Amino acid sequence: MTASEKYLQTFAETFGVEAVEAAQLEYQSIQEWDSVGHMSLIAALEDAFGIMLDTDDIIDFSSFAKGKEILQKYNVGL
Repeated sequence: MTASEKYLQTFAETFGVEAVEAAQLEYQSIQEWDSVGHMSLIAALEDAFGIMLDTDDIIDFSSFAKGKEILQKYNVGL
């Protein structure tokens, strides 16, 4: 599985949505992506990629697309 596939799968599984929907998500655009869901997503991504996100990056992680940008800082090639 590529890093991009793992990223998409983590989003989809965390929020219980289809991959097509996951790629369009933004923070609070669905009920599941509230503050608790946000931290669940962050934990799942950290586990999936073996990284620890900085607090500022966790706060800035506001969409599927923005998350891809942030993970590039951690050498996750998406």
